Amino acid sequence: MNNQGRKRVIIENVRPEIDDGEFPAKRVVGEEIAVSADIFDDGHDQVSASLLYRKIDQKNWREVPMKFLVNDRWEASFTIEEMTSYEYTLQGWVDHFKTWRMDIKNKLEAGQDIKVDLLIGLELIENAIQRARIKDDAKKIRDLLKRIKKEKKPEKAVEAALSRELAQIIRKYPAKKLMTVYDKRLRVAVDRPKALFSAWYEMFPRSMSPDPKRAGTFKDCEKYLPELSKMGFDVLYFPPIHPIGKNKRKGKDNVPIAVPGDPGSPWAIGSEQGGHKAVDPNLGTIEDFQALIQKAQELGMEMAMDLAFQCSPDHPYLKEHPEWFKKRPDGTIQYAENPPKKYEDIIPFNFECENWKELWEELKSIVSFWIDQGIRIFRVDNPHTKPFPFWQWLIEGVKKEYPDVIFLSEAFTRPKVMYRLAKIGFTQSYTYFTWRNTKWELTEYLTELTRTEVRDFFRPNFWTNTPDILPEFLQYGGRPAFISRLVLAATLSSNYGVFGPVFERCIAEAVPGREEYRGSEKYETKHWDEGEAGTLKALMSRINQIRKENPALQTTWNLKFHEVDNEYLLFYSKTTPDLSNIILGVVNLDPHHKQSGWVKVPVTELGIDPQRSYLAHDLISNDRYMWQGEKNYVELDPAVMPAHILKIHRKAKRESDFDYFM
Repeated sequence: MNNQGRKRVIIENVRPEIDDGEFPAKRVVGEEIAVSADIFDDGHDQVSASLLYRKIDQKNWREVPMKFLVNDRWEASFTIEEMTSYEYTLQGWVDHFKTWRMDIKNKLEAGQDIKVDLLIGLELIENAIQRARIKDDAKKIRDLLKRIKKEKKPEKAVEAALSRELAQIIRKYPAKKLMTVYDKRLRVAVDRPKALFSAWYEMFPRSMSPDPKRAGTFKDCEKYLPELSKMGFDVLYFPPIHPIGKNKRKGKDNVPIAVPGDPGSPWAIGSEQGGHKAVDPNLGTIEDFQALIQKAQELGMEMAMDLAFQCSPDHPYLKEHPEWFKKRPDGTIQYAENPPKKYEDIIPFNFECENWKELWEELKSIVSFWIDQGIRIFRVDNPHTKPFPFWQWLIEGVKKEYPDVIFLSEAFTRPKVMYRLAKIGFTQSYTYFTWRNTKWELTEYLTELTRTEVRDFFRPNFWTNTPDILPEFLQYGGRPAFISRLVLAATLSSNYGVFGPVFERCIAEAVPGREEYRGSEKYETKHWDEGEAGTLKALMSRINQIRKENPALQTTWNLKFHEVDNEYLLFYSKTTPDLSNIILGVVNLDPHHKQSGWVKVPVTELGIDPQRSYLAHDLISNDRYMWQGEKNYVELDPAVMPAHILKIHRKAKRESDFDYFM
């Protein structure tokens, strides 16, 4: 019979543990993962515990002592060092030496006889000598034991036995014979740092021609890259770049019938010129696209590609593999529908077909093809309309060979579906930020994303707008609405994106009664005059610069909301763990009226002396304000600037110095 019945320590309620360990937690290289659990035993004996972790291909575990928090809750952490999977587990044991130290202290203070208790302690110390693997440690324990035995007075002997030096050495060699080991090995999926911190700019390459008489090409986009790099964006995302079908092609404003010259929606993929492994010849060649990727890399940017697993009626797959599509009773192929909406220019794959294995392999080969061209970031269109097992299989297979690949889930759907996609492997996710406008909506949603277990598997990417979505707040809020949403997206989340050309120009003309752009670029080619005045380019550049210069803005998980006595003002902070970088954000959520109020700065939490003044430096306007204590006044006029991004400078030790002078 084993010792299972003698193991007294319970380990439960471990965090992070995603769906009982079915899925890994997510981190990037350099991030810390804090592991906590309820660890306790019966009776009054003291418990000790440790966190074990290792890289997935390592044999030996690394051990980190856990710290007691409160109410039997324990915690320890480790830092992700390499872009490889990790695993971790926990162990706990009854710590008889720690128990003895506590009991004999209490008895000594109560004036009770401790002679027998001292003998028990001597036995525990002698046993520790046998466990000491380092000779010097064994010698130190032996020497301390001799010193204890030489003491004639029990009180003096106990004082020596309770020395910090002895406790520290014995703690290195705990008696774990009857320890409990948690019954799961939990995993951590690790991504590169860009998975946590990125700024995306979306544009249609066909609209980037400097000549209004022709459509844009990859070469035109290459010339625009320095401007985007100067603006501080590090991911350039294109909608699908493949040949566009002509059969059932949509016209301007999504009308069912196109007229000659209508370019069609890029998401209607495939024609006689090729399918998912081809580029639209109107944009250029594969070689042109490769050159664009290379140029972007030279400028510190990456190209993100749209992965849309669907076909136009002209796609070669329909002739080569008709078994991959669903036929209706009248013999026609089923097009995409979301009643009452009809998408006759798009044919979905039938993932329930008999030849599903061949379909899966072909779709995975599309990803591999573009990886070979130099793509490492994919924005995945409507992943919630394809089976979860398929995505889990595809992402695991791709990342096994290319661990640096990033998959962004474009799934504006039900919360549980969005979260499931994140659990099965999507690196980043679109969110409901687009429709969260009030203080209550923003604080509730961001608290869910950053203060619950969601943070361990769902990595948000905040988008201000998309080709599909022109939010009502932007439709009616004017330029101030665009600015406030830009600041919120870029500072609340460390990953954010804009559908750039229309956003920077504050274009807000919508289809009446809909959150859709009138004259949508999805269905027509635009020409953007780079000489247009009044764009948000300078502000967007400044915001991105602020993000890059302030480490506190390079993660989402440090977000905290604070009090302000005005429901139209949102007040929040982000800090580095050592408080060397403190950022306070204040945003006016009312795009039409000036709003003011008193913010409550958590000075004690931020290491600020409440009796001394400190500098709040607005990184947007470069204005500086001398503040003191918790309550400070703010006033934001949306006609001027609806937001503050304040960098806090605390006074240094010398009375006359501020850290911003140093």
